[in-house]
Amino acid sequence: MMDRFSALLVAACAFAPLAARAEPAVQIPPPAVDASAPAAGLETAVLAGGCFWGVQAVYQHVKGVTNAVSGYAGGAKKDAEYEIVSSGTTGHAESVQVTFDPKQISYGKILQIYFSVAHNPTELNYQGPDHGTQYRSEIFPQDAEQAKVARDYIAQLDAAHVFKQPIVTKTGTMRAAFYPAEGYHQDYAVNHPYQPYIVYNDAPKVENLKKLFPDVWREKPVVVSEAAKGE
Repeated sequence: MMDRFSALLVAACAFAPLAARAEPAVQIPPPAVDASAPAAGLETAVLAGGCFWGVQAVYQHVKGVTNAVSGYAGGAKKDAEYEIVSSGTTGHAESVQVTFDPKQISYGKILQIYFSVAHNPTELNYQGPDHGTQYRSEIFPQDAEQAKVARDYIAQLDAAHVFKQPIVTKTGTMRAAFYPAEGYHQDYAVNHPYQPYIVYNDAPKVENLKKLFPDVWREKPVVVSEAAKGE
């Protein structure tokens, strides 16, 4: 079992240039067409957008999110290990499984945050300082409605020229299996707020969420360790 100190030494994210900072947030409109809210129950979204530490950190501060878990999607179970995924040859993307209450926050709002502050959707197979297919921008729809909302939203944003470059986010991998990452990756930004990579690359994303989405901002983050107790 790898302890957190050892994990920090081998983590690819941790070796990113400290001069590199998070991409600036982009204020964007909400989706013109959103997903319908079910009568009851929770839903999940699986999103990839660079190092999962930052994406997880953002959604941990979103009202209506009951859990945000770092992990891997897009590849086989046998390869869903950090050291293997980091090779960029497994088909996996570092991803975050977001569990949310659609009565409190819609799938469309989840995507608006994803495109606006969680990552830069115009960067192909890299995100800021992190390079490789495992850092690609991809939405893994959990059903046909999520797939349609995601595709339509991308078309809407591209048509409005919200970003200087076209959005490269993939949406075609339906219901991909999600494999939680190793324990030392969970709640990483919460547990290591002064780690240089977090300070330079991820903390700004959380601050941008607070500034651009005050209606869904939650000061105290929901963490995996606490969410597990409620299961």
